[in-house]
Amino acid sequence: MKFCTRLYVGLLLLAGLIAGATGPIFAQEKEHAVSTRDLRKDVQKASDERGSNEAAIHDLLSTEQGQKALKSAGVDFQQVNKAVSQLSDEDAARLAAQSRAVQKDIAAGNFSDRDLLIIIIIIAAIVLIIVAVR
Repeated sequence: MKFCTRLYVGLLLLAGLIAGATGPIFAQEKEHAVSTRDLRKDVQKASDERGSNEAAIHDLLSTEQGQKALKSAGVDFQQVNKAVSQLSDEDAARLAAQSRAVQKDIAAGNFSDRDLLIIIIIIAAIVLIIVAVR
């Protein structure tokens, strides 16, 4: 009789250990607070936004006025172009907003060539400084 009791207690302990070990595995199968589809959407949105910000900076620097400004400052366009991709998301967003504002002002004719050259040189310098500091 003692053997059966020991066997029964041993089986109960074994079942408890198995349940304790597999419990976290089954708990992970439950739906998370954020679905993977929502996570993918957020990542895609951030990626699209980053690409849009980099494009805005590249667009300003690749204009005729932008090229003239970079040449007059002795800054290589390719160097600045590579540096833009190394900016943090926040820095890229900030510079893209400034680049878009400058593009609007260019289209409206609000800047003289001298003003435009200074602004583009400042944006290129900021890009290079931010990347150099990292």
